[in-house]
Amino acid sequence: MNPLLDVIRHHADAHGSKTGIAPTPIDGLSTVRATTPSGLLHDCARPLVCLVVQGSKTVTMGTRQFAFSAGESLLITADVATVSQITRASLAVPYYALVMELDRTVIAELALEMTAVAVSEAAPVHVYPTDAEVADAALRLMRLFERPHSVPILQASLMREMHYWLLAGRHGQAIRQLGLPDSHVARIARAVALIRTEFARPLSIQRLAAEAGMGESSFHHHFRTVTSLSPLQFQKQLRLIEARRLMVSEAASASTAAYAVGYESVPQFTREYGRLFGLPPVRDARAKDLDRRPARTSV
Repeated sequence: MNPLLDVIRHHADAHGSKTGIAPTPIDGLSTVRATTPSGLLHDCARPLVCLVVQGSKTVTMGTRQFAFSAGESLLITADVATVSQITRASLAVPYYALVMELDRTVIAELALEMTAVAVSEAAPVHVYPTDAEVADAALRLMRLFERPHSVPILQASLMREMHYWLLAGRHGQAIRQLGLPDSHVARIARAVALIRTEFARPLSIQRLAAEAGMGESSFHHHFRTVTSLSPLQFQKQLRLIEARRLMVSEAASASTAAYAVGYESVPQFTREYGRLFGLPPVRDARAKDLDRRPARTSV
């Protein structure tokens, strides 16, 4: 028996949405359940750790593909563009995972208290066997929900412990960059936060570079290094992902979605949407709708 699988399964089965994502009472912590292999999911991921406890998944960043399954974790230590796909899941043996967004404030606080290490720029995506200490802290965190009155009192200490064990682990050096205000990852994160907030509006390189505290040439170079995209491509992907959500979840028309996310030309929107998702907007939304009609809990 796997106690962590049991508690994740219980929460995901009881609280999962149509997308298979089940938020928890703790901000930034959720479970994921899927009963079929998924299609390709495009995202501009935030820094996070994903503990897979059953099933398998792949994540592609740029030209690199990462495959991971039960007993392994995916660690993303920067805002990056990804394409993911659940590859092993069924009604009899669903895919289950626990996802925790990394908290830069907690990381910065812990980094000050822990033994200093030399920090260098590192790859933003990693797959590795889940550390026993991380799994144990995750189990105790999930068990808080069995006693809801304990959540407000104990959640902060257990989330802090999860971050501690991640920092103390093999990829702690990469995680630590998130908490260093002058690291390239942290500077680019400030610009990414601005893009996420104002993705539907025109944003100049000058303004984004100033937000990151960099010269324009340096900013452009480091933005692509960290995120795998140029600033314009990152903003465009955010727009298209949000447009897809509007069409699938809120039944918006292609033109309504295009204008809502900042496009001034529907034909341009249609071309760029097709390049990213492989189908024109209307056909893609119809296909996603058909995919969701059977009794499934994930995309």
